Amino acid sequence: MEILKVENVVKSFRDIIAVNDVSLSVSAGRIFGLLGPNGAGKTTMIRMITNIYMPDSGSITLFGQPVSSELQNRIGYLPEERGLYKKLKVIDQLVYFGMLKGMTRPNATTQALKWLAEFGAADWAGKKIQELSKGMQQKVQFICTILHEPDFLILDEPFSGFDPINVEALKNIILKMRGEGKTIILSTHVMQQVEELCDDICLINKGKAILSGRVREIKKSFGRDSVIMEFEGSNEFLNAFPDIEFINKSANRVEFKLNGMSSSDVLKAASESVEVIRFELAEPNFNEIFIDVVGTQEAENE
Repeated sequence: MEILKVENVVKSFRDIIAVNDVSLSVSAGRIFGLLGPNGAGKTTMIRMITNIYMPDSGSITLFGQPVSSELQNRIGYLPEERGLYKKLKVIDQLVYFGMLKGMTRPNATTQALKWLAEFGAADWAGKKIQELSKGMQQKVQFICTILHEPDFLILDEPFSGFDPINVEALKNIILKMRGEGKTIILSTHVMQQVEELCDDICLINKGKAILSGRVREIKKSFGRDSVIMEFEGSNEFLNAFPDIEFINKSANRVEFKLNGMSSSDVLKAASESVEVIRFELAEPNFNEIFIDVVGTQEAENE
């Protein structure tokens, strides 16, 4: 079932076209990656979906209805620019945001205490926001977003400010919410998170959608032209292949594109010079795809 449908949307600010004829759709119970470099138009698109901005033309429907203020209680939005009241206590902050979304005070209090415990932060309830670290404030902001149990979530750079342990914890919560049938838009610059979390993506650059579809199908369409090789010995044998395009290179591990070369020739040369521990033909990762697609568009524009 389609939760969100964006059709031919255009949004300009004076002579700057921030979003240029973009269409996309998000299905229920999936994580949708909204990607693009800085200034691509992602935030403008998110603000139109959340009814902060109105499109100049085109249409946006959510839950089968035109986007409007009446739908706001079904949306949870974590903006990239965080907005907490520094002098409020954590529990008061959470209850306030919950009540803005239509919750009763007792229900908001119960849910707030539950989620603080979930994050291992039950003892923060009486602290003021300004007393918390950036990572702690980030957790509070995230709880504000999900407290009212929205059906549709928009998370703009949700992992910013988290250490690796908390990143993994938040990933697990996001995946759990998807398992419960929640629909999530994830905007992130970290392509590894896209591969780990997203079912579908739309890549925007200079206001235009330049790549969209299912993550699995997109990766497949780019072919298996990359090699991951781990070995014991000198990597000098690679000098015999001047056309190799290295993605990553260290003393005993290389990742590179074949660029039309035979993988068997590379493996044969490696086997004659070093002890090969791993030799794997791989699909490109999303970081490579991102750079390739955006770079191609930039070159075409020039």
